Amino acid sequence: MSSTAGPNTLLDSPRAFDELVEELSLVEEYAIDTEFHRERTYYPHLALVQIAWRDGLVLVDPLAVDVSGLAKVFSSGALAVLHAADQDLEVLERACGALPAEIFDTQLCAGFLGYSSPSLLSLTEDLLQVRLQKGDQLTDWMRRPLSADQMAYAAGDVSSLLELRRLIGERLEAVGRSEWAKEECAVLLGKDRSDTVPEEAWWRLPHSRQLRGAARAVAQEVAAWRERRARRLDLPVRFVISDLAVLSVAQRPPSSREDLLRTRGVDSRHLGGSSADELLEAVRRGRSLSRSELRLPAPLPLERPNRPVISLASAYVGQRAAELSIDPAILATRADLVAFFQSTPSGRLASGWRHGLLGTMLSRLADGKAALAFDGAGGLVLEERSGRPLTP
Repeated sequence: MSSTAGPNTLLDSPRAFDELVEELSLVEEYAIDTEFHRERTYYPHLALVQIAWRDGLVLVDPLAVDVSGLAKVFSSGALAVLHAADQDLEVLERACGALPAEIFDTQLCAGFLGYSSPSLLSLTEDLLQVRLQKGDQLTDWMRRPLSADQMAYAAGDVSSLLELRRLIGERLEAVGRSEWAKEECAVLLGKDRSDTVPEEAWWRLPHSRQLRGAARAVAQEVAAWRERRARRLDLPVRFVISDLAVLSVAQRPPSSREDLLRTRGVDSRHLGGSSADELLEAVRRGRSLSRSELRLPAPLPLERPNRPVISLASAYVGQRAAELSIDPAILATRADLVAFFQSTPSGRLASGWRHGLLGTMLSRLADGKAALAFDGAGGLVLEERSGRPLTP
């Protein structure tokens, strides 16, 4: 690559960026990370892209070059290595219109070796005995020029990722969990990151399931208006009106601006311009919404497994996680157990590697064919049930 850009300078030349893309399109793996801000916007705003590969490390300035060209790198089939990838994938998909073909998330994969959502700092120090530079988490990545400390910190986010992938990969292979980790990375990569459907935005309101009757329809239309306005102005939805205001309006629908100003949670600062009229129109739409137009959230499981079953199963999952040195949150959450113990099992435990590891045993526990007992050494063991209860 002809550019002199590296970990101490920003690549801000379109020509140099094109050369970088051509070089990266030929590698087998690369590490990538992003810096972004979203505190005062609806969409995350990309401020920096850090990329490392076997022959180099570069900081790309998305304020100066069109990073959508990275889509060519993503489509090359090379493995992208990230740490705690979920938000970075969201940002990259929006900026580039594409995602890597395959990823290796060092945080996620380390969970299969017993680490519980480790930070990059702790993982690098533990596995590589390398201490990364700590940075200011509140730094302004959009401001230029970036300081030497900022660039050093940003470079550190990718400088060790390829070596971490190699070491974690070797350990996963040694314990026979490479395919489990690969499957989970694929699930993360395939996650739906599309924008919220405006008519479904009210589902995210606190206690939305407790709304009844016409209040649900008003909540749907007001929350949909808020979502569209926030998206149009690129503002957080709370900057339009708060959750409390949406719920208050839904439960006591106002019919005038004066009513709005008397509604709990409604701030007059948010009713400037056309906002008040648009909000009142959303209320009117909600009050006249037909039942067929109401978008209801998926119902909760009709069958609620009794608490002892979940408690015993949770204890067994914790025991197996400790025995296997797997992060318990990866193995199975409480929500996974509730979904599994329905008459028609669903969720992550119903198929894949988790089902083979836990599903059959949990089914026997729930059916009363197995019992969970102390092993006398501080652990738990799942045993065939004798059917002979102890008497006092």
